[in-house]
Formats: sequence, C-alpha cells, structure tokens
Amino acid sequence: MIRIGIIIGSTRPERKGETIARWVYDIAQKRSDAEFALVDLLDYHLPQLDEPVPGQYTKDHTKRWANTIASFDGFVFVTPEYNHATSGVLKNALDFIYYEWNNKAAGFVGYGSLGGARAVENLRLIAGELQMADVRTQVGLSLYTDFVSFSVFRPDDRQVEMVNGMLNQVIAWSGALKTLRDR
Repeated sequence: MIRIGIIIGSTRPERKGETIARWVYDIAQKRSDAEFALVDLLDYHLPQLDEPVPGQYTKDHTKRWANTIASFDGFVFVTPEYNHATSGVLKNALDFIYYEWNNKAAGFVGYGSLGGARAVENLRLIAGELQMADVRTQVGLSLYTDFVSFSVFRPDDRQVEMVNGMLNQVIAWSGALKTLRDR
C-alpha cells in the first residue's frame, strides 16, 4: 500500500496549518488507494541545520526525522506563505536530509492572501533539487475566501475536489516512482 505523509509546514503559535492538514487528512481517510499519516514538524524539534556532513547523520533528531520521511512513498506539504516563500521551519526540515526525499511524489496545499501560490512555487524548486516529482494540481486556500475573518477555516466546497485531484496525482506518481526506489 502506498504511504503518503501530510506534512504540517508551520510551527507558529495559533497556526492555521494544523487545521488545514487535518482537513486534508479527513478527506484522504475516505479513500482506499493509499495510507495517510500526519507529520507535524512540532514533534521533531529540528534545530537550524546542525549536521556536519550531509547524509552522515550523527544526531538522534536527524535519525528520527530521516526514518520518518523514509517510511513514506509521497508527501502532501501544507505550507503557509510567509514573505513570498514557504516557512523557514519547513525549508529547514527539507534541508536536514536528502536521500530520504528522492524519487517520491510531492503535492501541495498552500494558504495565504494569494492562496499560498508563491510558497508552493518556492517548494517546487526545492522539490526538484531533492529529486522529488511535484504534481501539477495544487490546492490554494485564500485567507479572504476560505476563512471567516481571516481566522476560522471554512473552505469552499470546490476545494474538496481540488484535494482529491491532487491526491490522485500524488498517489499515481508515488506508485510509479516506487520502481526507482526499489532499485
């Protein structure tokens, strides 16, 4: 069974990302074509990149993070948009390891004033360098239309269709890339 990690890309107090990731997870749980798990960066306490040599993990927190990421076939990144990019904590988590990301699919759920579009574009560049296959369909949640008073999450009904379309692609690509990972 294909395993997809839904990564909460913010650790900010009162973050919206956890609510959004749980919403994506609830939609995903209605499917039978993959297994899904939430991955909360708050649970990993990754300091600013502290490994001396890439790929030679010496710290317990890095080993734990690497084992978690290695256990998945693909990912959905739930990212806020901060200053036209993804969050620093998500960028740090991506940079901490390398090989564990290779030949896996990546889908994106962005949120912000412009639906997190610039954060997702930022992540697409990073995913390419990590040898991940990013899927075309993305979910963009606007603080103006998918939140009440910029705080209470109330996504438009069409967003569920977008999540399922993105998941279709992530699952398909995760399965296709499995042959590369099995080598």
